[in-house]
Amino acid sequence: MKFKITFCIVLYRNDITMLQNAIQSILKNGIIHKLFLVDNSPTDELKKNLINSKIEYIHNPANPGFGASHNVAVEKAIGLGSNYHFIVNPDIYFEGDVIMPMVEYMANDEKIGMMMPQILNLDGTVQNLPKLLPSPFSILWRKLKKPRSAYEKFINQYELRQVSRDMIYNAPVLSGCFTLLNLQAIKKVGMYDDAFFMYFEDWDLSRRMHQHYKTIYFPSVSVYHGYDSGANKNSKLFKIFVKSAVTYFNKWGWFFDGQRKKINKEALSQFK
Repeated sequence: MKFKITFCIVLYRNDITMLQNAIQSILKNGIIHKLFLVDNSPTDELKKNLINSKIEYIHNPANPGFGASHNVAVEKAIGLGSNYHFIVNPDIYFEGDVIMPMVEYMANDEKIGMMMPQILNLDGTVQNLPKLLPSPFSILWRKLKKPRSAYEKFINQYELRQVSRDMIYNAPVLSGCFTLLNLQAIKKVGMYDDAFFMYFEDWDLSRRMHQHYKTIYFPSVSVYHGYDSGANKNSKLFKIFVKSAVTYFNKWGWFFDGQRKKINKEALSQFK
């Protein structure tokens, strides 16, 4: 095999059918070296359903969070000599060859540090996940969605909704639900910041990566994502979301973020 490719899914009390769909999507391609399953569940009950020679199951009941758990696998992948490592949510599945088009595109440009494909809802509609760098105002307005006419103008720019559906471009923020990492780039910029338990860790990594490498949105291939928007429905998750937002803006700056405007302006210049 030309490249050594690894994957990781972080688990927590997942529906086994949904999880097996994700795993089968990955394994059926037959080109991966190892799939790490980092299980943050209190028990290892999921393990008995996940036996495969290409799977390494890691029980992690301390549950340090999404990013910290993925870091466990990233370290193992680097130790194995992996070139490219995919971060995958357990509610993802895909058909056909998604893996090699992404890997080959990244391999042909050493300046690419991170990539994500087009992400689809289960009904086939596109999830608007690539973004500009956020301000506190961006986060608040996405929750309020009012006044409607002004919000529409804002969200179309912030989530890059008016960009051609098929355009490959360099986005300052990529979603962590399905992400390809260049592990040479990770060695330079670092892994996920485990100060984030959940939410914003992918935005933080995107931003650090974007300072040194391209962070590419690659809609030439697509995956399905059972997006649930838990923070809008669950008070506990909402509190975690708010805490992570505070962590993010404490790190990068609230209203005085010297680089945010410059980076967003450069991103928008691609579409003129």
